[in-house]
Amino acid sequence: MAADRDELCALSALELSKAYRDGSFSPVDVIDEVLGAVDRVDAHLNAFCLVDPDGARSAARAAERRYRDGSALGPLDGVPVSIKDIFLTAGHPTHRGSRLVADLDDGRNATVDAPAVAAIRAAGCVPFGKTTTPEFAWKGVTDSLLTGITRNPHDPATTPGGSSGGSAAAVAAGLGPLSVGTDGGGSVRIPASFTGTVALKPTYGVVPMYPSSPFGTLAHAGPMARTVTDAAAFMDALIRPDARDWSAMPPSATSPEHGGYLTAARDGTLGPRPLAGLRAAYSRDLGFATNRPDVERAVDAAVAVMTDLGADVEEVDLGLSDPVDAFHVLWFAGAAAVLKPFGDDAADHVDPRLREALARYHDYSALDYLDAVSQRMALGRRLAALHRDHDVLVTPTMPIPAFDAGADVPPGWHSPDWTSWTPYTYVFNMTQQPALSIPCGTSDDGLPVGLQLVGERFADRLVMRTGAALHARIADRTPRPPIHACAGDVPAAPTWPRRR
Repeated sequence: MAADRDELCALSALELSKAYRDGSFSPVDVIDEVLGAVDRVDAHLNAFCLVDPDGARSAARAAERRYRDGSALGPLDGVPVSIKDIFLTAGHPTHRGSRLVADLDDGRNATVDAPAVAAIRAAGCVPFGKTTTPEFAWKGVTDSLLTGITRNPHDPATTPGGSSGGSAAAVAAGLGPLSVGTDGGGSVRIPASFTGTVALKPTYGVVPMYPSSPFGTLAHAGPMARTVTDAAAFMDALIRPDARDWSAMPPSATSPEHGGYLTAARDGTLGPRPLAGLRAAYSRDLGFATNRPDVERAVDAAVAVMTDLGADVEEVDLGLSDPVDAFHVLWFAGAAAVLKPFGDDAADHVDPRLREALARYHDYSALDYLDAVSQRMALGRRLAALHRDHDVLVTPTMPIPAFDAGADVPPGWHSPDWTSWTPYTYVFNMTQQPALSIPCGTSDDGLPVGLQLVGERFADRLVMRTGAALHARIADRTPRPPIHACAGDVPAAPTWPRRR
């Protein structure tokens, strides 16, 4: 494990925990480094909309005392964590990337924590800031009228994706090893793919959510990290029960016979063939998508490693029809519901591209909604049938690498909809299956490429074990980004426009 103070921000959460236990560093040392790194680096990224140095140092001092007294709370005690600005966080405002909320709240702070934030505190983590999101987390990139454009540390001219783009950019750049995001159509996995990080969308209900999302049962909360084992340890913390979410599943719902997520992930790193006996289906396109050739090559090469690790990989032709029309009914019904409390003219004051999208997708009837639900259920049955013969489904996470920051779609794209370039993500929000994105290499222009592992509902630990096995072998195929807390040559000021 690295012990150089200059590399503190590059350490994983579990490496930090080990350093705390052996006395190499303390939580106070680490949070000081992270806060200093945010001051230096975030001017290039705009990943944070709020930083709380006083609260973070207080939490770090409490963790330091627990380690000194031999009463550490667990493997994440004292580890810095950022929080997407969708989650209620007591003592701070939650603006959800919207001027509507900021103007209405007028700076008022939340008085309660969302379940994920309460779980983070209960695990002894050190929350130190809130990360940027597009307005109401509505799209697959991260910019808003409230906070401006968030950028990708691999190339700040490109987007980190979204809607958990601030979280992904922060984690990739070494501004804390962990963040918690939300995913209603790919919002942790899209930015994980674009930034070379790891993110899990768990089975719906495994991580409790409160308040309930306006996007209903499409919306999940999940961990974002640089390693699968860190994400697994974070999952063990996040599944803390919370009665405020009546639809949440008990922790025992996800393969309790295999123990915790971290145990499952560590099992995936044991032995030369840790995936022996695993039945994997590989679909390059789900039957309706098209990949950029360099992205497909990177994913193909990673799938070949799964075979080396013992998996029985079968290429499958799923022949699915794109369910995007049904998804749009479900998604934009939720988006319209978000705006309703702000008055009849609310759409006049939001992201213009959200206003345009709502103009394209509106006036759905109850019958339209029920038909979309019916299509969703049929899709779920189709993929459940696949898992009778295959333990995991492998796809690209994204068909393309990151594109221009500040744009909703790539230049010259055929559609204005963010769903048109995210064909592998929203499908699994509709089916509620666990889906893990891991970095698997780079495109021809050096940008990260992600691979997605999907399991049947409640097979979250199996997905995590599989991802840990594969990531342990291919992590070096995705380099550290040039905009990073540990980089010695990051310019003092950015050279592109930025808004706060």
